[in-house]
Amino acid sequence: MVFIQSLLTILHPSVLLVMIIGSIGGIVIGAMPGLTSVMGVTLLLPFTYGMDATTGMAMLLSISFGAIYGGSITAILIGTPGTPASAATMIEGRQFAARGEGGRALGISTVSSWVGGTISAIMLILIAPQLAKLALKFGAPEYCTLCLFGLTIIASISGKSLLKGAIAGFLGLLISTIGIDPMTGFSRFAFGNINLYSGLQTVPLMIGLFAISQVFVNLKDGVEQNVITQKVTSILPSWSDLKQSLPVAIRSGFIGTFIGIIPAAGADIAAFVSYDVAKKFSKHPEAFGTGCIEGLAAPEAGNNGDTSGALVPMLTLGVPGDATAAVLVGALTLHGLQPGPTLFTKDIVVVNDIFASALIANLLFLIFGLLGIRLFIKIIQIKPYILTPIIFVLCIIGSFALRNNIFDVGAMLIISVIGYFFVYLEIPIAPIVLALILGPMFESNMRRSLLLSQGSFTIFFTRPISLFFILLAVISLLWPILRKKLEKETGASL
Repeated sequence: MVFIQSLLTILHPSVLLVMIIGSIGGIVIGAMPGLTSVMGVTLLLPFTYGMDATTGMAMLLSISFGAIYGGSITAILIGTPGTPASAATMIEGRQFAARGEGGRALGISTVSSWVGGTISAIMLILIAPQLAKLALKFGAPEYCTLCLFGLTIIASISGKSLLKGAIAGFLGLLISTIGIDPMTGFSRFAFGNINLYSGLQTVPLMIGLFAISQVFVNLKDGVEQNVITQKVTSILPSWSDLKQSLPVAIRSGFIGTFIGIIPAAGADIAAFVSYDVAKKFSKHPEAFGTGCIEGLAAPEAGNNGDTSGALVPMLTLGVPGDATAAVLVGALTLHGLQPGPTLFTKDIVVVNDIFASALIANLLFLIFGLLGIRLFIKIIQIKPYILTPIIFVLCIIGSFALRNNIFDVGAMLIISVIGYFFVYLEIPIAPIVLALILGPMFESNMRRSLLLSQGSFTIFFTRPISLFFILLAVISLLWPILRKKLEKETGASL
C-alpha cells in the first residue's frame, strides 16, 4: 500500500511534468557527444533546491536514465556514442544504419533499454530494503571502514594511472577538510574567510568539474556538429524483432543490475559485459559485428540495467559507486537527507518515492523514445556555438542559486580550471568527487571509533563487518595491479 501511494505521488501532474521535462532533456543530453549523463544531472542539480526531495530526485533520475538511453541515438545513426555507456551499442548499431535500417535499430534499442531499466528498478525495490536492514547494525567502526573501502574505489576508476587517480583523490580529501572541524569546532584552511567556515559547497564544485571544464575543452578543441543524413521512419519494432531481442534483453538487464551494484563498475562495463555474454550464448556468434539484433539489444539492456543497480549501494550504504551516484548523494544532502540505512527508517516515504520514480522514469524514455525520435534528431543538430554559451550560463545560475552567494560562483570557476587541466593531463575527475563525498564521513567516524577504543586501532579488526570491509579495501587496491599482471601474462584484456 505504501508503494502504491508513492506511485500515485509520482503520477501527480506536477511531479510527472517535471519528470517528462527531465526525461526529454536527458535524452537530448545523452544524444549529444561530449555531454554525459553526469554533466546533465550536475547541471540541473541546483535547480532542484526549490523543489521538495521527491520532485527533485524524480527529475534527476529521469535525466540520468534518459541520458543513458539517449546515447544510443547518435551511436546508431552517426556511429558516435553520445555517452561512454553507448560505445558497445555502436558496434552493431552503425551496421544497421549502413543498411538503411536506423529506425529499426532505434526501436530495438529503445525497447531493450526499457526492459533492462525496468528489471533494474524492480531489483532495486527488492534488494535495497534487505541490505539496509543489515546496514542498520553498523556503528562508527563499520561506517569508517565502509568509507575506507569506498575511497579505495579510486583505484578502480583511475583509468590507466593509479598515481593520477590517487592525486585526484588526495585533492578531493584536502578540499573536504576546509571549514569547521566537526569534533573540535576549530577553523581549518578558512584563512579568515567567512564563506569558507561551512566548507566549499559540493554542488558548485561538481558543476565546475564536470560541466564548465568540458565547456572549456569544447571551446579549445571545437565540437563537431552532429549531422544525421539518414531518414528515420517508424521505429516500432516488429514482433519478429521482439522475439529475438527480449530474451537477451531480460538476461542483460539482470547482468547490468548486478554490475551496477558493484561500486566503480559503471554502465559502460555493464554494456560490454552484456554484449560479450550475448555473443557467447548466441547460436550465431559469427553474426555479431554485422548488425545483429542480439548484439544490439544486449548492451542497451545492460547499460540501462546498471542505472538502478548503482542506486543500491548509494541509498543503503551512502557510498556512491560512480560519478552519477555521487551527484545524487549531493542531491539528497541538498534536501537535508543522509543516504544510508537510516534513510530507510527516518525517510522511508522518500525512499519509496525514489523506487516509484525509477519505474516511471524508465517508462517515460520508452514513450518519448518511440514517439519523439524525429524531434530529438532535430534538437541534437543544434550548432555547438549556440549550445555552449547556454550551458555556461546555466552553470553560473545554478552555482549562484544554491545560496545566492557569488563566492560559490568563484569557487566553481576556479575548480573548473583545475578540471580543465586534469582533462588534458588525463587525470580522472571522478576520484575528486568521490573523496569530497566520503572524506567527511570517513574522518568523523574514524575519530569517533578511536574515542570509543581510547586510541586503539584494534577496534577496526575485532568487529567482523569492519574487518570484512578492510579486506575488501585491500582487494580493491590490489586488483588493478593484479589485473595488469594477468593481462601481460595472458595477453588478453580483463
